[in-house]
Amino acid sequence: MATGAASANLEDVPSVDLMSELLRRMKCSSKPDKRLILIGPPGSGKGTQSPIIKDEYCLCHLATGDMLRAAVAAKTPLGVKAKEAMDKGELVSDDLVVGIIDEALQKPSCQKGFILDGFPRTVVQAQKLDEMLEKKGAKVDKVLNFAVDDLILEERITGRWIHPASGRSYHTKFAPPKVPGVDDVTGEPLIQRKDDTAAVLKSRLEAFHKQTEPGMTSITCQKEKKEKEKEKEMRCPT
Repeated sequence: MATGAASANLEDVPSVDLMSELLRRMKCSSKPDKRLILIGPPGSGKGTQSPIIKDEYCLCHLATGDMLRAAVAAKTPLGVKAKEAMDKGELVSDDLVVGIIDEALQKPSCQKGFILDGFPRTVVQAQKLDEMLEKKGAKVDKVLNFAVDDLILEERITGRWIHPASGRSYHTKFAPPKVPGVDDVTGEPLIQRKDDTAAVLKSRLEAFHKQTEPGMTSITCQKEKKEKEKEKEMRCPT
């Protein structure tokens, strides 16, 4: 049952917005469930494609960095633990990150599935994610690999501008906003991330190729192996 505060807030929402949301949910009800992982180096296009895929298939977009910051700001139990680790200069544990993802999946916006961006980065993280999803009777459907040559990425990164609230991304050369520095949809200001520089990109690419890429290659191979084993079991029942 809705609380009095929630009811009051709902009453203040314009009717056209309520009808739009109702129509969106009716449209989404016929969409197939999808659980996707996007991998690729910075500037490969994950941020550009995520909102398109999200809207087309009625999925929630789970960017683990943003989720951690939101959990810390909201002072959730997991957020408090994450802040304790960060204050000590420690990495947030895989179990905590998976727990925060688990919390996010309870939201109505994740009912039809999710796009996971920025996690998992290692085989161990993927195993923990699989274990959490198995408890829900779910699994990752696809891993989408955005493979782009390093030489192309610098121009993409240094010209990139972001609308923080929606995740929409623009580029001063390839996809400029109608008004420089302003989001096309909301009219709100765009931001350029502090790490969208050539120097930072170089170190991020080195980390991606040394740490994330090998782990995700292993994850993809393991997933394909499991799918082939299941297909074999279906063809050859005991």
